[in-house]
Amino acid sequence: MTATEPVDPELLKLYDDFETEHLNPLWTQLGDLMPMVPTSKAVPFVWKWSTLYPLAQRAGDLVPVGRGGERRAIALANPGLGGVPYVTPTLWAAIQYLGPKETAPEHRHSQNAFRFVVEGEGVWTVVNGDPVAMRRGDFLLTPGWNFHGHHNETDKPMAWIDGLDIPFVNYTDTGFFEFGSEGVTDEGTPDISRSERLWVHPGLRPLVGVDRKTSSPIACYRWVYTDRALNEQLALEDEGYAATPEPGHAAIRYTNPTTGGDVMPTIRAEFHRLRAGAQTRARRDVGSVVFQVFEGQGCFHLADKSHDVTKGDMIVVPSWTEWSLETDNGIDLFAFSDAPIVERLHFNRTIISEGA
Repeated sequence: MTATEPVDPELLKLYDDFETEHLNPLWTQLGDLMPMVPTSKAVPFVWKWSTLYPLAQRAGDLVPVGRGGERRAIALANPGLGGVPYVTPTLWAAIQYLGPKETAPEHRHSQNAFRFVVEGEGVWTVVNGDPVAMRRGDFLLTPGWNFHGHHNETDKPMAWIDGLDIPFVNYTDTGFFEFGSEGVTDEGTPDISRSERLWVHPGLRPLVGVDRKTSSPIACYRWVYTDRALNEQLALEDEGYAATPEPGHAAIRYTNPTTGGDVMPTIRAEFHRLRAGAQTRARRDVGSVVFQVFEGQGCFHLADKSHDVTKGDMIVVPSWTEWSLETDNGIDLFAFSDAPIVERLHFNRTIISEGA
């Protein structure tokens, strides 16, 4: 009502009574509760590796790792989310730093987690007693409620990114946490984990554990296989075969071999390679995605802004944000998203532009 219109005292009393009884009328909030399109509070943003890594190094010098704080992990806090340590309303991302000869003790939690290594080696993550080597380009899983810890066997520090579904689990009040060993249950340093020895054979599935598993039983997806798959897609494209989702754009999705679906029930993970001169079509997706540049340089167009990115940089694309990517010299990117949640609830929707 305008300032010149009379105020109905009965209506004012009705609203006061609503407030007293902890009630809210839909007709005063429809635009906020049911917007015409998704309007995420998260904003598109880029974190530069040249800033992230030195800060992690400083934390390594000043902050101990061990029981209590558990991990020297520094979360990416989306500027639009009011200071909470979330990269999007459903996803958590952080840079974790482990110093020379350090051990992060074991624990487990309901939240699903992964690690992606942009550079370095020498750390083993131990998942339910299985030591798994972490090396450049590797994608490693820690599904919910698996005990896990990390130990660095070298005289050099190592950093990687962690991704979890912490915001989603916290919002749904479904999280549990439990401390484990003060160290790690197996200090071995095998080249290949037991899970890889059992499961990582192309097109072959062991006849043990033949049931469908909620999360992938593969502890680590090695860079050598990812790199080879991407190279072959581009080679086939050069030979005239339909092997890439867009010209000059190779891409793979990490999958659960027992279902053919995503590696974990709440997180999708992919890897993308654009050859020199390639560009993606502009698109919008329901659900949010986080990228990390693995190698190369490019330019991300996020809504109405453009950002030059290079190795290690992390980029967040909130739900229904228009984005595209182009590169002059070629670029490799790791990506993870909340797509399994969105798709399982049948909220998924995508718009892709017709032009290049």
